[in-house]
Amino acid sequence: MTAKPSSALTEEQSRKIDAYWRAANYLSVGQIYLRNNPLLRRPLTLGDVKHLKLGHWGTTPGQNFIYAHLN
Repeated sequence: MTAKPSSALTEEQSRKIDAYWRAANYLSVGQIYLRNNPLLRRPLTLGDVKHLKLGHWGTTPGQNFIYAHLN
């Protein structure tokens, strides 16, 4: 079976992938570092940030990049 080459991404598809990737990164950072005010309805304070961070940023952006492009 031969794979059929696909056409290049449209501007709209590219914009949607970028928006998905940015949202996934924002959610990842929020889960790692924030304990309050995740929607930033007010300026961040020290009380909004976790005292003990469990996990790290590490490979999260790369994984989100792959997930965005596999969708």
